[in-house]
Amino acid sequence: MNQSADTLALFGIQSTLAVPCFDTANAHVPERDPAYRFQPEVTQAILTGLATNRRVLIQGRHGTGKSTHIEQVAARLNWPCVRINLDGQISRLDLIGRDAVVLRDGKQVTEFIPGMLPWAMRQPMILVFDEYDAGRPEVMFVIQRLLERSGKLTLLDQNEVITPHPLFRLMATSNTVGLGNLNGLYHGTQVLNHAQLDRWNIVATLDYLAVDEEVEIVVAQVPEHDTVAGRALVRAMVEVAALTRSGFGVGDLSALMSPRTVINWAENIVSFRDVAQAFRLSFLNKTDAAEWPLIAEYYQRCFDQELNLTAA
Repeated sequence: MNQSADTLALFGIQSTLAVPCFDTANAHVPERDPAYRFQPEVTQAILTGLATNRRVLIQGRHGTGKSTHIEQVAARLNWPCVRINLDGQISRLDLIGRDAVVLRDGKQVTEFIPGMLPWAMRQPMILVFDEYDAGRPEVMFVIQRLLERSGKLTLLDQNEVITPHPLFRLMATSNTVGLGNLNGLYHGTQVLNHAQLDRWNIVATLDYLAVDEEVEIVVAQVPEHDTVAGRALVRAMVEVAALTRSGFGVGDLSALMSPRTVINWAENIVSFRDVAQAFRLSFLNKTDAAEWPLIAEYYQRCFDQELNLTAA
C-alpha cells in the first residue's frame, strides 16, 4: 500500500509534491544508512522524478554518492530499487530477455525468459542504470524507447507491448553526461547520442560535500575516530582530499581522493596505527609517481609534517 511521504521529516525538504511511499519494505528495498547526508537539490530532483514519473539522470565525479543517493531516498520511502551496471558485458538480450531450453513435464521445450526490463517494469520499482555513459550502443537504443513519456517496451519476438506499472520509475547515473573519456579518468565511457540525452527530463549534478559534512560521514563510518583528537585528524584528512580534488579540477593531478578513499584511509589508520603509512596504502600508491611531490605538498599543508615518499 502506498501513501504520501513526509518529505520534511525524512529529508528536511518542504515539498508540495505528493511523493509516494510504502508502509513496508520488501527484499528489494535498500538498507537504510542513518549516517547518509542528502544534498538538497539532488534529493529534490529525485523526489520530483518519483512523484511525477519523470526520468532523472544524476551526473558527477566518482565517489560523490550518485547511486547511493537514489538508494537512500528509496530506503526511506520503502520503495524497491534495483541497480544495473551498464558495463561492456550487459547486452540487449540481458535487458529484454531470450529464448532458453527449459524442462516442462519431463520434456525439453523452448521458452522465453524475460530480462531485467520486463521484470522491473511490471511492478513498483526504481530501476537505476549505473555507469549510464558506458553502455553498448544496442543497449542504449533499447533504453531510449523507455525514455518516452509512455515508456512502453515492445517485445518483438513475443508480439507483446509492456505498459509500465504506475509506480515504475527510471533513473540513471553517469560520470561524464555523455561527453566521453575526455581526461582519461573514465575509460570505457561513450559519447552519447544527444537525442537520447534530451529525453532525460531532469539532469542533476552531485558534487562532493562540504568539509564539515564529510567529516561527519567519515566519523560515522569509522567511529574509532569519534573523539576530539580523532575529529581533528579526520578534518585534516578531508582537507587533503579537497586539495586533490582541486588539483584534479585544474589538471595538476590525474587522480583524486573520493569520500570512499578517505573512509578507507580512516579504516587503515585504525589497522596500521600510522597516518602516513595508511595514506600511502590508501591513495598515494594508486597515483602516478611523478605526482607524488605535489601530493606530498598537500599532505604537508594539512598535517604540518613531511610525507616520506621513499617508503611508498
